[in-house]
Amino acid sequence: MGVKLVDVTKVFVDQSNPGRKFTAVNRVSIDVRDGEFVSFLGPSGCGKTTTLRIISGFEYPSAGEVWIAGRMVNDIPPNKRDTSMVFQSYAIFPHLSVGQNVGFGLELRGRPKAEIKEEVEKMMEVMNLKDLSRRRPDQLSGGQQQRVALARAIINKPSVLLFDEPLSNLDAKLREQMRLELRRIQQTFGITSVYVTHDQAEAMTVSDRIVVMNEGNIMQTGTPFEIYSRPANRFVADFIGRVNFFTGKVVSPDTGGSGDVEIEFPGGGRKTFAGREGSFKKGDEITLTVRPESLRLSGGASAGQNIFAGTVTKSVYLGQLVEYEIDRGGEKPVLAVTYDPADHGFFKTGERVGIDFSARAAHILPEKRE
Repeated sequence: MGVKLVDVTKVFVDQSNPGRKFTAVNRVSIDVRDGEFVSFLGPSGCGKTTTLRIISGFEYPSAGEVWIAGRMVNDIPPNKRDTSMVFQSYAIFPHLSVGQNVGFGLELRGRPKAEIKEEVEKMMEVMNLKDLSRRRPDQLSGGQQQRVALARAIINKPSVLLFDEPLSNLDAKLREQMRLELRRIQQTFGITSVYVTHDQAEAMTVSDRIVVMNEGNIMQTGTPFEIYSRPANRFVADFIGRVNFFTGKVVSPDTGGSGDVEIEFPGGGRKTFAGREGSFKKGDEITLTVRPESLRLSGGASAGQNIFAGTVTKSVYLGQLVEYEIDRGGEKPVLAVTYDPADHGFFKTGERVGIDFSARAAHILPEKRE
């Protein structure tokens, strides 16, 4: 009873050249379950905002079906859909007080004044706006304005709450605080929510599931853990956070049904990956992803006993961690992160280090290298 998209496509026609068309959304299908928080994430121009506008009714699909709360709404205008939108610009009415802004939707619906007053007071309490009811919007901080916009959207009790990059106008510290607030509020009310952002940390923080898009297509849908640790393809791996790509060759594929795969890496190092899905045959070339924080570095005599070896070309001390860039000679530099440098020490620029990782922390991309 949440949101369902079935092969939704949106094609725009160039007004200056009617013969030229652009597909912004290409056969997108997804089920957003009742009470779920789903974020659409991707680079600029990937189709995430257009998808949100199709759900809200501000754009109509060129093909496919849009379902909200169990009914198809393809031709239903925005004001007739059971949704509320929280905009990037807040869209708070400057001539109304905070309380009047929050209760505006109920007033439009003709609810009794006493009922509006009671509902607004309850909402102001939940949103930590209790003492701000009489203030004007220009007397509020950015975070307070965002909570007012959110309260105004929620008080109407919509089936679906839509977010169009609502935190992008806030400073970094406030943005971090509001991510947690958004998640708390959404879970408090249990409203089905669809969120659009280009901020990866934001999507990881607030979402039950993330939909990664590129060039109008869904590249992967999954939990934050799945998206980060088990990317479906190279684009997702590279777009979400930082990642190292290692190439290797299958030397001993599973023959007994366990899914174990032994990979040999350039330089002769080998590692067995247990219980991995997928069919590999001897000689297959694969691409492996390992996040920088999952790499293990060692120096001295043990440096040559690891999967790889390289030379530290850059180290950046950030207090609780150190970031390293390591040259492997002809290969793309390796990015590594080590924590608690006061305990584990530092590697100096120019020092030779060994590079290893746990098989559990690595992921073999489903796509094979040609």
